[in-house]
Amino acid sequence: MIFETHAHYEDEAFDEDRKELLENLPKNNIKYVVNVSSSINTVDKSLNLADAYDYIYATVGVHPEETAELDEDKLLWLKEKAKHKKVVAVGEIGLDYYWDTPDRNIQKKWFARQMEMARELNLPLVIHSRDAANDTYNMMKEAKAEEMGAILHCFGYGVEQARQYLNMGFYLGIGGVVTFTNGRKLKEVVEYAPLEQLVLETDSPYLSPVPYRGKRNSSLNLPLIAREIARIKNIDYDTVIRITYENAKKFYFKTKG
Repeated sequence: MIFETHAHYEDEAFDEDRKELLENLPKNNIKYVVNVSSSINTVDKSLNLADAYDYIYATVGVHPEETAELDEDKLLWLKEKAKHKKVVAVGEIGLDYYWDTPDRNIQKKWFARQMEMARELNLPLVIHSRDAANDTYNMMKEAKAEEMGAILHCFGYGVEQARQYLNMGFYLGIGGVVTFTNGRKLKEVVEYAPLEQLVLETDSPYLSPVPYRGKRNSSLNLPLIAREIARIKNIDYDTVIRITYENAKKFYFKTKG
């Protein structure tokens, strides 16, 4: 059984065949999917998917690039949405300095506020961090994020940064980039990190693994990611599937009983 820890099936890329694709996932050994919100606009869409499919769960949160839309009223609205019975985390939240918009201070403000919200709700974090390694780590330390737990989604830093997060007890989300020929840095992280702190993700519809790079991604491609992890770590494919499934279940369902 495979656990998809990060997808965006509300995305318009799936408008033409969403129902057919989602209904096929359990037939292809995909046991659970977490559909991750990234903006105010995607929250209800994610919750609707969770309501419609037993095996889909949701997160509630606003991606750093979308934080200019936030205010205290919207944060209260988010907090109410996050009380939905199938919400398993707050995310994806964090910092993104690649495009450097909105202003870094705005990103930091709402990253901190959403981490506070997660603490109040006793929910773990799904973290987006791009070109912001030091600020992300320092803010998570300040917020005592290790008490909540976190997945560093689409982990894109090197072994040194991985060591910091792993030492805090966090999980690293490993996706299609690990299959890329220019994904050497992530391959090194996968080799270094304990399997017990890795989870599988696609970030669908983005970041399809080789040989589908550049095409629409889906959870059906998770075996390609798992096989590459198995190759890098020189272990059985079935072991990767089993341990990452257990990791994700422990992370997302610990507050669900």
